[in-house]
Amino acid sequence: MDLVVIGLGYVGLPLAREASRTGLKVAGLDRDPRVVAGLKAGLSHVDDVSPAEVEDMLAAGFSPSREESILDGARTVVICVPTPLSADGGPDLTAVQKAAQTVSRHLEPGTLVVLESTTYPGTTEEVVAPILEESGLKAGEDFHLAFSPERIDPGNPVYGVANTPKIVGGMTPACAGAAAGFYGKFVEHVVQAKGTREAEMAKLLENTYRHVNIALVNEMAVFCHELGIDLWDAIGCAATKPFGFQAFYPGPGVGGHCIPIDPNYLSYKVRSLGYPFRFVELAQEINDRMPRYVVERAQALLNREGRAMKNAKVLLLGVTYKADIADQRESPARPVARRLRKMGAELTFHDPYVEEWDIDGVPVPRARVLYTALAEADLVVVLTGHAEYDADTLTRHARLLFDTRGRTRTADDSLAERVELL
Repeated sequence: MDLVVIGLGYVGLPLAREASRTGLKVAGLDRDPRVVAGLKAGLSHVDDVSPAEVEDMLAAGFSPSREESILDGARTVVICVPTPLSADGGPDLTAVQKAAQTVSRHLEPGTLVVLESTTYPGTTEEVVAPILEESGLKAGEDFHLAFSPERIDPGNPVYGVANTPKIVGGMTPACAGAAAGFYGKFVEHVVQAKGTREAEMAKLLENTYRHVNIALVNEMAVFCHELGIDLWDAIGCAATKPFGFQAFYPGPGVGGHCIPIDPNYLSYKVRSLGYPFRFVELAQEINDRMPRYVVERAQALLNREGRAMKNAKVLLLGVTYKADIADQRESPARPVARRLRKMGAELTFHDPYVEEWDIDGVPVPRARVLYTALAEADLVVVLTGHAEYDADTLTRHARLLFDTRGRTRTADDSLAERVELL
């Protein structure tokens, strides 16, 4: 194989698709039998890869497998496995270590191994390299080793694998050159970092930047409400400045595979040096408390109308972490719903991308017809800004609406009595 991708999730599968398009002979290794069976049948479990694209991959020779023997003779191996947080809040590198052990058993001289899984600076050299060297081969001498941070933005219609600049950092200049040459076959622009640690840090810097700025506007949302200031309008005004400002928007919390998790890797590494990383820790605290704040605001809205939260019919719009995709990872809808249910609310949800949804194993009924559900609810809470939730539909049918995503920020002021923004 020209390429074997380990981990066929939201990072690995789009990478395999792009490499396959260029004529490379590509295989994928995944331990989940449902993933492998689905791909072999032409199905896709990833938002950014359609079933038709999977069919094209298979026609081009793509081989999804659960057998590690697929690694035999591979010219390049890219590791795209999950790196969640451990129970104590540190990085859980179990999947990375197992993947590296698997590669080590099949490693041959001249192979390029790339880690794409997000982690703390030093992982490639301190964790992955020693495991791979159990093969008897030396990293940087007998085989190439590099780190290249994934930059997948699920649901982004403009930027994908091919046209998003690709950072590579190698253990040696030759390793970096090998990685740059590989990615250059299907990525328009490759950026070489000074080393693996710089490439690892670049990924954490990107996501920490977003994490901190989201926390900033989330905290502003709290006091702007108290001061009677329309923060959405203020952000819109500030965004007209053509330099020195980038707009971030408040919401019910942060979700997805990056923002709630990745900055903690950096915080973990900094703490190992004996320092607190106060920006990240404060941002985490602010963003983590937003679901509670959303529920408090929802309760205040009902109280204003003379209704208690107990037995109130509350419709949640959108339970995915991001608009117009099906991905629910770390979605703030879950802690919001958990609190509402604890207060006695009768919950229903609507999401065009999710058929079934539960909280702690207890199913939440799904509203089938949006217009009817809006009209029947005592309170509607917009948690994900899907395109289907346009301002006209929401304001025309909902009796009382709490919009945490700004879908109705252009609504007429005459609706202020029944429509409230975060």
